[in-house]
Amino acid sequence: MNRGGKTAARLPKQDTELLEAALIGLQHRRNQIEHKIAELRSQIGGSPVSRPAPTAATPGASAPKKRSMSATARRRIAFAQKKRWAAYKAEHGTKAAAPKPKKRVISAEARARIVAATKKRWAAFRKHKAALSGDDPTKPK
Repeated sequence: MNRGGKTAARLPKQDTELLEAALIGLQHRRNQIEHKIAELRSQIGGSPVSRPAPTAATPGASAPKKRSMSATARRRIAFAQKKRWAAYKAEHGTKAAAPKPKKRVISAEARARIVAATKKRWAAFRKHKAALSGDDPTKPK
């Protein structure tokens, strides 16, 4: 909706600066509130909640570090998964893949009949087309 003739893309520089300042202030207040909540939880006896990763809107924010797994951990996980599948297959059994049916081969005689029938159909089509347009189908163009 366009109210008052201004759109979000055409805000004057003062308005954008004001909004940025308001955003920074609200983020600061949010951090203070989160800190107070963590203090109260620790006083109650609950574990303090870890702080959420900073969002992209906060200045100086960096992307959280991507976790990596060691090769031995990956190997252990793969071995455990294979062991689970082996147990499952031993319990339920495995289905043998159905053999593919052999590809059918057409005989030379059948192929010759198909070629003859196709040529006959095309000749009839051309004859019909020539009859409609008044051309002689036997004459090359």
